[in-house]
Amino acid sequence: MNTPINGAIPADAAWQRTGKLWSSLKEVCDLLRIPPSAAVIADSDTQFQHVQFKAGQRIHTIGQPFDVLYVVNSGFLKTVMIDVFGNEQILSFPMKGDLFGVDGIHGRRYESEAVALTNCDVILVPFKKFTALGKAHPELEAAIYGVMSRELIREQSMVTMLGSLSAEARVARFLVNLSERFSELGYSGKQFNLRMTRHEIGSYLGLTLETVSRTLSAFNEMGLISVDQRAIDIKDFNALKTLRRLPPSRTRNKEKQALASAAALASQRAVA
Repeated sequence: MNTPINGAIPADAAWQRTGKLWSSLKEVCDLLRIPPSAAVIADSDTQFQHVQFKAGQRIHTIGQPFDVLYVVNSGFLKTVMIDVFGNEQILSFPMKGDLFGVDGIHGRRYESEAVALTNCDVILVPFKKFTALGKAHPELEAAIYGVMSRELIREQSMVTMLGSLSAEARVARFLVNLSERFSELGYSGKQFNLRMTRHEIGSYLGLTLETVSRTLSAFNEMGLISVDQRAIDIKDFNALKTLRRLPPSRTRNKEKQALASAAALASQRAVA
């Protein structure tokens, strides 16, 4: 009988509910989208514990000793860095099938904080157990490193986006990426609810809350999306995917025309 991992989770952080509390190695591989080998399928004795968290609870904190990797079975989370002034910079929004906690491997302490945005079910992968499995199944070890690389590539793409795209394009790509990920998981990629606030989206994209809200409203006005608080309905996926900057709105055009007319009139008066 498996027993909980001592010290892996703060004593007051988690809550247990009726449901699946352990997963086999094959089930974890399926969740991570790793094709399991025959050896892994035969290894039915290896089980991994599920732990549930309520929205707002921390899965791990910055500086906490590292001993566990985490796989999201259900729910949505955020990983964040916090500076000396207490300012939060969101690094990612892990969801079903994502692996997190990898930043703790190098220094044996977590460099970021993971917080549940919704009620979550998370699978614990003790690092010592992972390394032992890697020795027994080298192909599994390579596949797990492939998953880690996938997460790194996603973060690198995010950094590239922040450095090269306009504010409007960042919000558009964020919605496109969410849509694609929901579709991969078998959910609707057209209609979904944002599990994060506009402030959290802004932190992730390097934008202010006001810019995110204004941009979503502009997309709604242009017919690219329909937005009702956190409910998103994508109307024109291709337009979002290729958007570079917002075209001038009718109001902006009127303002520009008024300024141009005023400038022309002032110029005429100056000549007269």
